[in-house]
Amino acid sequence: MPARTIRSSKAPLVAVVDDDEAVREALSELLLVLGLACQTFDRADAFMAEYVPDQFDCLITDVSMPGHSGLELQERLRELGSPMPVIIITADTSPSTRGRALSAGAFACLTKPVNDDVLFRHLQSALNRASPSCDDERQDTPSDE
Repeated sequence: MPARTIRSSKAPLVAVVDDDEAVREALSELLLVLGLACQTFDRADAFMAEYVPDQFDCLITDVSMPGHSGLELQERLRELGSPMPVIIITADTSPSTRGRALSAGAFACLTKPVNDDVLFRHLQSALNRASPSCDDERQDTPSDE
């Protein structure tokens, strides 16, 4: 599937890499509502095929995908010297996955389903180049409103 880009004028550009089309669409819609531009990719290889240094302001990627994982993508970007903040989203709740992501330099590692407010908070920090977060980001579903 070709990459999909949604960009408003001068808004930060966020890359979203996830093999689940529903997740890609939900994240791109959320980013658009937040006033951010995004480009979506269905796998790590598709992202790397179009990657240009300094093109994206942040990367949001899933861990488990066909081909290369989000963790492998993050490691490849670091090998290339990319300072781009990476936010990992995953359904995998194992401490080893979380530890690997954070020790490899992930800005945050969030558990699916991702709470929009928590993602937005980390995204704002990442875009402002704040220091990486090692907080436990398992989100509880907000109480009924």
